Amino acid sequence: MGEAKRRRDLGLPPRQGSGQPRDSSPRVVSWLPLTRQQARSFMTWTSRGAWGGIGLLVALWLVVRFIGPALGWWTLQG
Repeated sequence: MGEAKRRRDLGLPPRQGSGQPRDSSPRVVSWLPLTRQQARSFMTWTSRGAWGGIGLLVALWLVVRFIGPALGWWTLQG
């Protein structure tokens, strides 16, 4: 027997939900299930990822251009 039927048969009122929505911030577009808070969070994480990628690219360039040749791993041509 389901919870709703059991409560009805026992004469209990229907269960009440938590009463508060998960995210009460307004939506970016009414037909898209994406809130402004979620959009802000997405922008924060993608910005961090982009800066992380830039940092890794700079580190790779330093290894290829300076550290590798200095340690004799390879030589630069030209």
